[in-house]
Amino acid sequence: MKAKGVHSISDRIRHWWAQQGQPQRFFLAYAALILLSLFTGIAGSWYFLAAIPAVCLIAYLTIVDVRAVFTLLLICIPLSTELQLPNGLGLDLPTEPLMIGLMLVSLLLLIQRGPKLDKGPLIHPISLLLSLHIGWIAISAFLSHQPVVSFKFLAGKLWYIAPFYFLAIRMLKTERDLKRFFWSVFIPLIVTILIVTARHATQGFTFAEIHWVLTPFYRNHVSYAAIIVLFTPFVWFMRQWYPKGSLARWAITLSLPVLLIAIQLSYTRAAYVAVVAAIGAYYVLRWRLTKWALALAVAGSIAGLVYMINNNRYLDYAPNYETTVTHKDFNNLIQATYELEDISTMERLYRWVAGFNMSAAEPLFGFGPGNFYFFYKSYTVTSFTTYVSDNPERSGIHNYYLMTLVEQGIPGLLLFLILIFYALVRGEVIYANARTKRDKQIAMMAMLCIIIISVMQLINDLIETDKVGPFFFMSLAILVNLDLKYRRRLQEEQGV
Repeated sequence: MKAKGVHSISDRIRHWWAQQGQPQRFFLAYAALILLSLFTGIAGSWYFLAAIPAVCLIAYLTIVDVRAVFTLLLICIPLSTELQLPNGLGLDLPTEPLMIGLMLVSLLLLIQRGPKLDKGPLIHPISLLLSLHIGWIAISAFLSHQPVVSFKFLAGKLWYIAPFYFLAIRMLKTERDLKRFFWSVFIPLIVTILIVTARHATQGFTFAEIHWVLTPFYRNHVSYAAIIVLFTPFVWFMRQWYPKGSLARWAITLSLPVLLIAIQLSYTRAAYVAVVAAIGAYYVLRWRLTKWALALAVAGSIAGLVYMINNNRYLDYAPNYETTVTHKDFNNLIQATYELEDISTMERLYRWVAGFNMSAAEPLFGFGPGNFYFFYKSYTVTSFTTYVSDNPERSGIHNYYLMTLVEQGIPGLLLFLILIFYALVRGEVIYANARTKRDKQIAMMAMLCIIIISVMQLINDLIETDKVGPFFFMSLAILVNLDLKYRRRLQEEQGV
């Protein structure tokens, strides 16, 4: 009789479950998963289990609507926080897990839709150059002095490029898509700026406290300033997409002084230079002087390098160890910068000198992606040593171009520069030939974003950070979509 009773109860449960609709079943199963995860996590002190329901929900959304997950990723960029892991590694949460998931989705879409995929974006010169760039990273990783580190770098690069370039080409096609992109980043960015500014106000807006007030959203004041500066062109041009007097236009217009004040209070010299460079670049692009500007930049860089190497003239710029110190006052920092007594500037020179020595030792394939830190100290020049040269935080070379040269060799640097140069030169053509004001604005804000990032890369390593890298690759994707639109229009006009 007891077995019959148990059988009767199980039958009733199955009968009741069969009567539930699919939405009810999903809700009940998900509720059970939440309760089980929480109970197990609390009982075993495995608190990470509490994240399982969120992971499952995002996985489900990825299957049924990848655009929603892409939008979620955009929202999380300004809000993400860095989690320090053992061995000096870090993970940006929740952005990097979402990137990895979307990278896998991109791969599945490629496999599933293979023959049916539009080949235009895949064979576009920017896509081909980006593929060559990744290919060379893979080659230099294979020949790396520490292959494990280099392949980790390669994996990280792929989970940036897959969602923010290849998937973004599909997600950022129309004006509606671009508006969704804008608001998804704009609203959380403004929220973080207001929080940071309010906290900074309690400290009297001092330079010494800028790092503390940025937590948990930003690793340092450079990443904070960088995302504000690079997003400012989108804010400036998107403002014009809404009618005068509309709530959206008022909100965007009022945000502009907030952004500029935040840039000023970030106390980031590279950001100030990038703002000025962006203003100049706007007119260079409008007047179609991009090729001349790039040629001048390359010539100036080569001339400066030759000047420094000739007769070891760079040794004349070695710092005074006793007077090159950390400055707590920003005005003193600016003065110390041009007097070559700012410790952050001179520590950069210390590492740059080591970087050039490393590139001379491994000019073709470099030391391998991600390997600068592990080898640079034996290539340093002691006269450039500063108080922070022991580098306990394991930071990099603070110049993305030199880092690329050191870790990927001369071909790696050339491929990366060609990618940027082609994007800007082609973008100028797209801008000049655009038929609508809206397309001109889209091209301009994408190019200005690339230029701002490129300028800030002169004294920073930012493309592999979740506050900057996504916008670099998405700007490339936006230019590709505009170029494909431009080419289709030409074919229609020529009757091809």
